Amino acid sequence: MKDVLEYTDYHQYIADYYAEKKAKSAFTWQEFTRAAGFSSLVHLKYASEGKLNLSDAAALRVAQAMHLAGYEQDYFCEMVKFDHAKTDEEKKSIFNKMLAIADIHKVRILGGNSFRYFDSWKNPVLRELAPAMPGAKPLALAKACRPDISAAEVSESLSFLIKANLLQKDENGNYVQTEKSVTTGPMDVTPLAVRGMHRKMGEFALDAIEGVPQDERHFSGLTLGITRKAYEDIVQEIAEFRKRIIAIATREDDTDEVYRLNVQFFPMTKKSVDNKG
Repeated sequence: MKDVLEYTDYHQYIADYYAEKKAKSAFTWQEFTRAAGFSSLVHLKYASEGKLNLSDAAALRVAQAMHLAGYEQDYFCEMVKFDHAKTDEEKKSIFNKMLAIADIHKVRILGGNSFRYFDSWKNPVLRELAPAMPGAKPLALAKACRPDISAAEVSESLSFLIKANLLQKDENGNYVQTEKSVTTGPMDVTPLAVRGMHRKMGEFALDAIEGVPQDERHFSGLTLGITRKAYEDIVQEIAEFRKRIIAIATREDDTDEVYRLNVQFFPMTKKSVDNKG
């Protein structure tokens, strides 16, 4: 079974723990549940299936019943808190605690690098910019960014990008990309970081309306009345359009400028209410 620090979903960890114990012995849900101090004999089974959630107090008892101690126990309890968190800020704070525990104990959380990559707009920008400026020092890269950032922030981002194998240095000491493009992937926690990036990039887009010459930017929009079927068809068309944009952007190795493309499609009205009868 994987180390608890490799999980981000406590429901799955409970399910895997039970499956491993069951495969090696006559272990039962009833035995497991009693050890965790529950009166309902199906509580943990339902928790493993995502039908019930653990309270913070119950999380500690369950961790102890699974013989987790020290940092492993702390990590499991943070996973439960992460599941309970209501806002993106709460979730980010708790997930960063989970990452810190894993980092200290040299364990890689699947999706942790993806979360960190999308958690800051500087990472994708510098991943594109650094290879386009061979030999540039952090200060020069910082001055090329919009909005302004510090050389220290550039150094921190570049260090992460290399550690995450999103950039590497060639024999001349210049930065090169390990892959042409980066996607979010199927991770559960990554969309949390992506939502924050979308908000930040939306703010930059507003600034660009006044701060970037019109011949260096393109803004357009449509207001449409549509059905749910039309919505689904348009979303699919956007997905195909994004693929075509990536193909155009990656067919040449050279970069003159780093651009951000925001594709936003959102409702301007509330759902229609059925007033019949």
